[in-house]
Amino acid sequence: MSARFEELDWRETPMGAISLRRRLEPSLQVDVYEVKLGDEFLMSSLFTVAEVELARLGLAALPDTDLDVLVGGLGLGYTARAVLEDPRVRSLTVVEALGEVIAWHERGLLPGSTVLTQDARCRLVAGDFFAMVRAGTRPDTESGARRFHAVLVDIDHSPRHVLHPSHATFYSVEGLLRTETLLHPSGVFALWSDDAPDDTFVAALGEVFAAPQAHVVSFDNHLTGAPSANTVYVAARRE
Repeated sequence: MSARFEELDWRETPMGAISLRRRLEPSLQVDVYEVKLGDEFLMSSLFTVAEVELARLGLAALPDTDLDVLVGGLGLGYTARAVLEDPRVRSLTVVEALGEVIAWHERGLLPGSTVLTQDARCRLVAGDFFAMVRAGTRPDTESGARRFHAVLVDIDHSPRHVLHPSHATFYSVEGLLRTETLLHPSGVFALWSDDAPDDTFVAALGEVFAAPQAHVVSFDNHLTGAPSANTVYVAARRE
């Protein structure tokens, strides 16, 4: 049996101190990996259903093969690994603002990290996803893709609860218009949110994309003993 608690890494970053911890969850007798930014919990391996659904729902809307996919936010890697499980994916580029998070995967500190680091289709890029969108630049990709069939984003807690004030404009009509330019015609934009569906954000999506949907993803919360839910927004670029 593993130790009850271990801090695997701790670093100061421009956004504050970030730490990766592993603890034994006594109620389930499983190791749980958690990331904290300052005193705020960012993510936990105990709750990953919606992160996987972000990839599944986003890619399910695409009829194409040879897909080039862009993911904003690496985190524990659950969305990225779910993307690679789709055999239609030709390339996956993951943009992560914190080099420390990429280093966790490169060092093999997280379960399943080797799936990302050893898959030739996958490229982990250190950079600010939101700044890239604002500037209209493209990440360096192995495939040379200038546009993507899917852009999947899981960085902030929600469109209203952002990790840094500079992220807020991404969720506006102006920011979504810039995001649209990353996509092929009929490409898909999808976003994870910790909050319930936000009608204001759905309306903003509708001004830019076709047929926006807010999918409520429910899962068992072993800490509360009751179901919890996240939201995955999915919308397609107009042809």
